[in-house]
Amino acid sequence: MSDKTTLSKQEPTAEEPPAAVSQAVDPRLLVREQGFRGYLTEFKRKLRGGELGSLPVIVGLIIIWTVFQSQDSLFLSAGNMVNITYFLAATGMLSIGLVFVLLLGEIDLSVGSVSGLAAAVFAVLSTTHHVNPILAFFLTILTGVVIGAIHGFFFAKIGVPAFVVTLAGFMGWNGLMQWILGDTGSLSIQDKGLMHLLGQRSFFLDADIAGAYLLAVLGTVSLLAGSFIEQSRRRKAGVPFRPTSEIVIRAAALAVAAFVSAFVLNRAAGVPNALVIFLAALILCDFVLRRTSYGRKIFAVGGNIEAARRAGINVALIRISVFAISGGFAALGGLFLAAQTYTATLGAGSGNLLMLAIAAAVIGGTSLFGGRGSVWSALLGMLVIQSIQTGLDLLNMNTALQYMITGGVLLAAVVIDSVSRKTQKASGRA
Repeated sequence: MSDKTTLSKQEPTAEEPPAAVSQAVDPRLLVREQGFRGYLTEFKRKLRGGELGSLPVIVGLIIIWTVFQSQDSLFLSAGNMVNITYFLAATGMLSIGLVFVLLLGEIDLSVGSVSGLAAAVFAVLSTTHHVNPILAFFLTILTGVVIGAIHGFFFAKIGVPAFVVTLAGFMGWNGLMQWILGDTGSLSIQDKGLMHLLGQRSFFLDADIAGAYLLAVLGTVSLLAGSFIEQSRRRKAGVPFRPTSEIVIRAAALAVAAFVSAFVLNRAAGVPNALVIFLAALILCDFVLRRTSYGRKIFAVGGNIEAARRAGINVALIRISVFAISGGFAALGGLFLAAQTYTATLGAGSGNLLMLAIAAAVIGGTSLFGGRGSVWSALLGMLVIQSIQTGLDLLNMNTALQYMITGGVLLAAVVIDSVSRKTQKASGRA
């Protein structure tokens, strides 16, 4: 009897996790207890568990820059860096909205058409009907939000698959854009006021006065202030917090990257306004996703919809609001594109714009399967895509080659994501 009792005690119960399942460890607690060794332990645990984060795309970006620089010394020049940062912002705006949708495990195929329609709406309001440009701007963004909410309603309330709803929107809103532009197929937008601000190549200060350095200082100070506030809040709550040494190291790393970028960009036209607004949008959306209950609900719905519903989350409302956000960012991206040429045309939002916006989010690290990702993937993914396009242009390569390389990078990103998910499942961390 005693032997049987001993054996039964050794058997794992249903309430106990298997020994193979690794337990989640707060990295801040590891650092407090083990210092640098804690960082190394946490990094190894993440690699074994398939939590690669932004590592693959950062390594890929370094390889891409190295290859193109070795082929053409102008690739990492100040002028070319300004071009990359200027042109990535418009498509990046579409990608931000798509990150929200992808976090739900869904897709929005209408963002290209919505961006083109937004440019047409703004051109008609500001040029044809002489509406105040600021009012026209907000009405245009509102148009995108309403369109996204309509998509979300049919998806969340009626039950039509998001793929079908947004595919219908892709065709329907493109037709509406053509109807608005009329027989001419294009409308000019005056290069002044808001559109001039969006289309400028340098931030509100002259490049020689170094507006970029002001941004670098603001970014570094903001990180320090936010980190110390969070540290104080977590210390008072009695939960693990980042030590001061880590906060200082992170701020120093950001300062180096920011001031080096400012120095490089200031040697040409300075920091483009489009990039400044794009970065501001990223910071705001990152705060919403990581620091608010609404953001946590988005991750919950994308991770396990049934569990989210049982937890009392209004799934339909989250879905509708996410598609509304996607529509709003699509409209904003359309205005950025229009500011580059000061024209609304039938070609706006067409071509490979949709595919590049989706590819940027996925290449940057947002999962196609939902529940995992960050809005910063829009920046990382667009850096990869725009670097490839700009590099191949410098080498006078055919456009077809750009598509093939970008497609290969996208496939590699999805493969890494799939393998990562399988690894997490095997380690019990899915």
